[in-house]
Amino acid sequence: MSPFHELETIDVAAWLERAANAQERFQIMYSVLRDRICMLVYPPGTQLTEEGLAAEFGVSRSPLRKALQILEADGLLQSQQGVGTIVSEVDLEELIQVYQLRMELNELAGKLSPSPATDTLKGLFEDMRKKAARLRETPTWEEFARLNIDFFHAFQQLSDNEPLRDVSEKLFYQTCRIWLTYLPHMALTKEVEIFSREIEEIAGAVALGDIHAAALTRRAHLSMGLIRLRSLAHKGLLD
Repeated sequence: MSPFHELETIDVAAWLERAANAQERFQIMYSVLRDRICMLVYPPGTQLTEEGLAAEFGVSRSPLRKALQILEADGLLQSQQGVGTIVSEVDLEELIQVYQLRMELNELAGKLSPSPATDTLKGLFEDMRKKAARLRETPTWEEFARLNIDFFHAFQQLSDNEPLRDVSEKLFYQTCRIWLTYLPHMALTKEVEIFSREIEEIAGAVALGDIHAAALTRRAHLSMGLIRLRSLAHKGLLD
């Protein structure tokens, strides 16, 4: 699901009221909370209360508790004795191995049940290319982070292998806060230019029907991004 462009503007309580069943209501709450965490609406260390969120969403605490438990299992929340549920910290060194695994999984997208390059898929990546072009014209940290999330979900469409997609999504959300946390230490214009080129290259590969090339391009850019982040960490700029 995860329609991130809607999560910014929709009345969550009203959205939940329109949900068809309990599973859909859970998915809405889970997606909204995960999005807020990963966009740093809830920065690391923020305390989340079941009572406050239940009141905002217009739900009982039981289904909300399930969403919070899954987010804790995902590594985005943690429970502290005497404190409650808080948003976990972002530690680059602790997430290095997760980031490295993500690189390998991105390459597998071009090998395990690659999706056919339909007009719909090509159109999706052309839309991503246009969004990247707009970001290049008026770059902001927030829009960079938003496009990072949107592009991940577009990239997920390149493989029909469901286990691969499920694992990739969990690992992505463990690491995607790294960029929004550390981007202020980096040159925005330069990072936008690099990301825009990546999207253009991948969109071009998809337009040609070469899913394998798209996957290899994604892996290469993730590797270069990790190198840039680690360089900043070694210079002591990410403390």
